[in-house]
Amino acid sequence: MWTLIEYGAWALSALFALHMIYDWYRTDTTYSEEVLTSSREGEIEAMTEEHRI
Repeated sequence: MWTLIEYGAWALSALFALHMIYDWYRTDTTYSEEVLTSSREGEIEAMTEEHRI
């Protein structure tokens, strides 16, 4: 029984690893390096943030 569970866990680990590699490849080919390394979210947050003293 435990052997089957172990094999299932290894199979799930392999599937997750393949999914991560596929997602990395898809993201890398879809977006430019400038878009991936930009901090646009930080700029938007800085513009909407109010400073109160």
